[in-house]
Amino acid sequence: MRKIALTLSLALITAASAQSLQSAQTLYDQGKWQDAAAAAAELNTSDGLALAAEATTAGAGLVADGQKKALFEKAQGYAKQAIAKDRNNADAYFELARAQGRLAQFSGILQSLGLAGEMKKNLDMAVKLDPKMAGAYVALGLWNANLVSKGFIATRATGADKGQIIPNFEKAISLEPTTAVHRIEYANALILQGKKAEAAAQLEKAISFNATTFWEKRDEETAKATLAKLK
Repeated sequence: MRKIALTLSLALITAASAQSLQSAQTLYDQGKWQDAAAAAAELNTSDGLALAAEATTAGAGLVADGQKKALFEKAQGYAKQAIAKDRNNADAYFELARAQGRLAQFSGILQSLGLAGEMKKNLDMAVKLDPKMAGAYVALGLWNANLVSKGFIATRATGADKGQIIPNFEKAISLEPTTAVHRIEYANALILQGKKAEAAAQLEKAISFNATTFWEKRDEETAKATLAKLK
């Protein structure tokens, strides 16, 4: 009887945790990133901390430049805690890589190249754990595109390869063909390569999808603005 009671108790705790995580996700989808991050982190689970990292990184895009670096560092901290709790959580490695990528934009050359190396390791781990994680392939495509655009020193130091840009984006789009942000990031990578017509085609596709969450609607507006500049 005690064993049955314990099993039921654990099941209820698991269900409550999942429900709380969904509540935090709903807050995030509504654009309430601070509330979402706090609620998710409070769960003190690997999935919760990964969501807290995602919300914090996304939220940094809405604040003044002077506040961004601290938020990216905070997101990085959440992701590292998520990995410590579950070393097989692909989302946690992906969120760590995403925070590192953003943080690199606010770092010196040497530190940014170091972060680029760490970012690649974490993205590779995310893909190893979840070969169908489309977002990780998008990030790998962008990783190569950004570093290739910086020239020989960056590619030599990191191993970035122009030939790995398009295949990663095509893989992501094959997995999630109707996710607008994948198309938008592909367009950004194509713009870095001077391929404006191809970029415009991806943006046209991106704005044809139905945006529902706060972030999807924001991505749609970004796509429209970028497309207007290309025409």
